[in-house]
Amino acid sequence: MAHYAFLNENNVVTEVIVGKDEGEDGIDWEVQYAAIRGQVCKRTSYNTQGNVHLTDGTPFRKNYAGIGYTYREDLDAFVPPQPFASWVLNETTGLWDAPVPMPEEGGWTWNEDQQQWTEVVSA
Repeated sequence: MAHYAFLNENNVVTEVIVGKDEGEDGIDWEVQYAAIRGQVCKRTSYNTQGNVHLTDGTPFRKNYAGIGYTYREDLDAFVPPQPFASWVLNETTGLWDAPVPMPEEGGWTWNEDQQQWTEVVSA
């Protein structure tokens, strides 16, 4: 089984469905589903995140598509929404990077006003 994302006129994902495997029955299912729906359709890999395939397969379109993600044709990638204005798109992973790396230990949240990570303290 394969997964497919439908895109609006701005290449934003509006829906993700489970469909037939690409090439099954000798059909290009991206084209077939697009024709049925009258909407651009792109296959997406459930097992791809950050341009890494989670089961050691070949990564496909950098990230599994989610509603609100944008399909970037220039990168052939599904990109999640930008979490903060200061974050920069990593074109290799298709994910957004903070301007300052997150510390490895503890729990952290991004403070956009101060442009830094703030440690989350448990009560």
